[in-house]
Amino acid sequence: MLQTANHYVQIACFILSLLSSPPGGSHYLLLDEISHNLHQHGHEVRMLLQLGNPVITGFSYGGRADSYQTSTWSLGEKYIQEYNGWFLEQQTQFLLGRDNFNAFLNFTWHLSYQCDKLLGDKEMITFLQREHYDITILDAFNPCSFILAHKLGVHYIAFYPGPLNGPLSIALPSPVSYIPVFSSQLSDHMNLWGRAKNLFYAFLAPVVKNGQERVWSTFRQVAERHLESTGGLDELHQGAELWAFNTDFSLEFPQPLMPYTVLVGGLLNKPAKPVEQDLELWISNFGEAGFIVVTLGSMVSSVSVDPLLVELVAGFSRIPQGVLWRYDHKRWPSNLDRPPNLRLVDWLPLNDLLGHKKARLFITHGGQNSLFQAVYHAVPVLGIPLFGDQFDNVVRAETKGLGLTINPTQITRELLSSTIQTLIQDIRFKSSALSLSRIHKSHPVPPALRLIQWVEHILHSEGGSHLRPASLTQPWYQRYLLDLVLLLSLGLLGPVVLCWTFCRNKNSRDKHKKIQ
Repeated sequence: MLQTANHYVQIACFILSLLSSPPGGSHYLLLDEISHNLHQHGHEVRMLLQLGNPVITGFSYGGRADSYQTSTWSLGEKYIQEYNGWFLEQQTQFLLGRDNFNAFLNFTWHLSYQCDKLLGDKEMITFLQREHYDITILDAFNPCSFILAHKLGVHYIAFYPGPLNGPLSIALPSPVSYIPVFSSQLSDHMNLWGRAKNLFYAFLAPVVKNGQERVWSTFRQVAERHLESTGGLDELHQGAELWAFNTDFSLEFPQPLMPYTVLVGGLLNKPAKPVEQDLELWISNFGEAGFIVVTLGSMVSSVSVDPLLVELVAGFSRIPQGVLWRYDHKRWPSNLDRPPNLRLVDWLPLNDLLGHKKARLFITHGGQNSLFQAVYHAVPVLGIPLFGDQFDNVVRAETKGLGLTINPTQITRELLSSTIQTLIQDIRFKSSALSLSRIHKSHPVPPALRLIQWVEHILHSEGGSHLRPASLTQPWYQRYLLDLVLLLSLGLLGPVVLCWTFCRNKNSRDKHKKIQ
């Protein structure tokens, strides 16, 4: 029971996460934290947990003791092995700079297949329907989350693990003069050519829209099979009572927001705990030089491109710092020696390591969670983006002075070692990191409490209709006043055309009279 000012209200929240998708590790960590925080504030919480993702080595799912409840579901070992075999190949393509749309369509096909099987599990769906949840908090990355919420007939809050202005159709104000279009890799301070590039990307919106439609087409048949009525992806997005984004303005570029959006970046940030004794002893070997943390995210368990791996190892061998690298031991090439300053671990306590007083640099793929943990602990970053929004994320980090970026296809041992030393020795990067950390920590309401307060507001208000402007239901030509522009154009041009026609006919008659 949750005590309010005057009475008690029983609240149950259903947290949905489909975890066989490649971003499952980072997405799970976020939803686990949200679920736990809601439970700690007196809410009844259940997470739907899809089991079986051996790609994410050294990591285990399953919630926390004495916290929220879980319901588990699995596609079976055979499919999981086939899926992970496909995704391991995708790791190689990411590292070669081949992040293409067809690969993403293949990925969405897997998500839609998983979705179809889940929605077809009558026992699981019946169980969830009988629970009578008041609200669903869903992972907005996966369209299946929206379909499942509709299937259960529950209002939903969409949590998007990435930044603002991603490939989502939620009608946020986005003036192209200072708000970078998704995947433009621009900052908010654009020169003439930058604004021209941004405008060009904005004009490509119909192409992006077509891409979103192709993504949705992989789910449309699933939705039609399992729902009585279906709309498009736009309608599913706009049906959310609230949108929560894993970002805030310590890292995000300032821009206008809508009432139905809330920024909660930094949910995983916490004061650091002491690391295990063996790690502490290893760190102490490097004295004041300190150590570097390396992880390319939960999706990439190893570097599967041998020439790139050779250059990375050679680059690390040239620096005096220790290098702690999250890497699947089983995939390390037997013919490649490791330098004495390099230590591999299957999984690492990232928050605690970045909060260590001798952490000097964080080498990251540029995921939102990683960047915000670097901001929180004031650790400069070297970004190596691989796919999706990571390219835009590292541009934000670089623009804010948090670090520098190297494309994985351009890494050499010389460039890597020199960039690392620049980031560690140039005091401007540490100074910017400290400034961003102060901004992030000094927000009046911590991100976890911020989200809880908004969830409770939606529950107490019986929905978020009061937050959604009429523009969400307007046709695009009304939203941009194109119908009014057409009407005014006709009103202004009409008399001019009539006058011109009249004068032309009069001149023609006058000439005819003169000839006679």
